[in-house]
Amino acid sequence: MYIYTAKIQKELMITTIFSKSKPINFLIVFCVLLASLLILEFKYAHSLSVNYGLGTKISMFLIVFFSVLLLHFIVVKNGLSQQSNIELLVFALFVLAVPQTFISYKIIVSNMFILMALRRMISIRSKKEIIKKLFDSGFLIGLASVFYFWSILFFPLIIISLLFFSESKAKYYFIPVLGLATLVVILTAVSVIFYGDIFSIFPQKIAFSFNYTAYNSFQLIGAITILLSFGLWSSVFYLTTIKKKMRSYRPSYKIMFVACMFATAIAIITPNKNGSEMIFLFAPLSVIIMNYIETITDNWFKNSFLALLIIAPIVLLVL
Repeated sequence: MYIYTAKIQKELMITTIFSKSKPINFLIVFCVLLASLLILEFKYAHSLSVNYGLGTKISMFLIVFFSVLLLHFIVVKNGLSQQSNIELLVFALFVLAVPQTFISYKIIVSNMFILMALRRMISIRSKKEIIKKLFDSGFLIGLASVFYFWSILFFPLIIISLLFFSESKAKYYFIPVLGLATLVVILTAVSVIFYGDIFSIFPQKIAFSFNYTAYNSFQLIGAITILLSFGLWSSVFYLTTIKKKMRSYRPSYKIMFVACMFATAIAIITPNKNGSEMIFLFAPLSVIIMNYIETITDNWFKNSFLALLIIAPIVLLVL
């Protein structure tokens, strides 16, 4: 009887549920994201600056869900996890803590392109088609900046990735610029054809702000506290364990951490601070927290840590 009870308790552990790829994991994430969108619509409707139509809202939801799946693909394909799916849950919980993620369609699309670029950068590890991957990375980050200008801050990450992977060929460092320049040429042609001049399609005003009064609400302050507290605590252990990883995988872990730094910079300088800009943090921070959780050997503490991460957003939404 004792053995049977212990087995049930083990199966009910949160980390056990997300220990392997199961359809239920993706269903849980889908439901959490859907709940986040509905919460924004009914509880935080006052924060919506644009009232999108149903079709646009559905597409925003699907893009965010696709972004979660893309993150999972990056993690699995590049050995960033010990075969767990915890990053799926952590990403979804961040969205639940900040349902304002769904405020900006452009930022959601921009984040998707950044994840695509991140995938190409990390895959340099294979040493195959490096030029193509660098070109794609520059092109995709440029495309992301078309939707949200400040995502261009991720561009230096391509060069940093080359340094992490110890790629010394000089031509590699010019390829991302060529990818970005190619996009500029295409956009210029589109602008001339559809608008009759060169510059209409490009941002007319580049703004930034260090005014944080928009965060002066219990919910957003609480969400930022969650991101900072869990993120900083996990980052300490994340950085100390990188050297224990296989040598060929270490650059991938470093890239994720630097991506988190660039995402933080975007949140700091973005002119319209409404919570939607935090989505750039969710993917790299999910990987950092997931790796910390996987290093915890005490099952009770591991599940308690993740349970706290689940409870915190719910408490924010209830209060």
